[in-house]
Amino acid sequence: MANSTTTPAEEVDYSDTCDIEEFDISTVTGAILILIFVVSVMGNSLLLCVMVIYEDLKNITNMFVLNLACSDLLFTATLPFWATYHLHHWVFGYFLCKVIIAMGLVGLYSSIILLTAMTVDRFITVVLHKWPSKNLWRKRGVAGACAAAWLLSVAVSLYHALRAQVHNWQDKFYCELDRVDFELGFYLEVSLLFFLPFAIIVFCYSAILKTILQTSNRKRHRTVVLVLCIVAAFFFCWGPFNFLILIILLYKPTDCKAEEQLIIAFHICRALAYSHCCMNPLLYMLAQKLRGHLLHLFQCGSVCRKNQMRGTGQNASVVQAGFAAQNSAVMMEPLNK
Repeated sequence: MANSTTTPAEEVDYSDTCDIEEFDISTVTGAILILIFVVSVMGNSLLLCVMVIYEDLKNITNMFVLNLACSDLLFTATLPFWATYHLHHWVFGYFLCKVIIAMGLVGLYSSIILLTAMTVDRFITVVLHKWPSKNLWRKRGVAGACAAAWLLSVAVSLYHALRAQVHNWQDKFYCELDRVDFELGFYLEVSLLFFLPFAIIVFCYSAILKTILQTSNRKRHRTVVLVLCIVAAFFFCWGPFNFLILIILLYKPTDCKAEEQLIIAFHICRALAYSHCCMNPLLYMLAQKLRGHLLHLFQCGSVCRKNQMRGTGQNASVVQAGFAAQNSAVMMEPLNK
């Protein structure tokens, strides 16, 4: 899987050979990252609230969804730093450079591993449904797969983050991975963490769709459609970015126009890749059940506010009635005497 933070395209300096103005591109990229951050935080936070309040977190699909939301939020937390990096330069120091790179890579790597595990789980449920399996053992297997996804992601990310460096060039600081380390590790990671999961997912869903088409009751497999949309969104967002990085490593532009087009394509593909962290909550809204939970959540909030206002109004009425009773008693007291 390609690095989600810095790439060889960012490390190459074209200023000596070509007059390429990247200010406007960087400004637009920084604004897009801020927008993605806002949408992702709102969407994933609402999704987590709905899952915790209304759903059974021990459900296998919900376990995957919960972990994916955490992965997206972890990746989202790095976006303000990269937005500032594009709008200005790296102003957060040496230590935060390593931390932010590690967080971004953990969120990215855990997402693809969890998506692959979700697909394999759907394959076992739909295609191999005749296999004897206890639900308890299946839940333990899913919990173990989620834990393994996080551990593997942390291990790989720490390896890269520890090699990250902050460079000073023309009185500006740049947070980057080691160029040699990135090029050597990219080919292995892009094979194990992109094309291999892609091959596994294509195989599993080919078998799943074949099985679904042979059954008469297709409503039972709405979860399969949802997972398929989630996986497709991941490869739609991150696929162009990974292929472009592969092109950057293998292709060296020969003229300034080609270099400028490559830089523009890089910024576009990276913005599309980063937008994936806010895609999943939108896709989950395709599920009618989750839409109902979200509507109920907002309705509960409005009802609570109305009840609170109504209670405040009732308390005010009681207080006013009390004052009126006291005034009446005071006015009637001389007559009784």
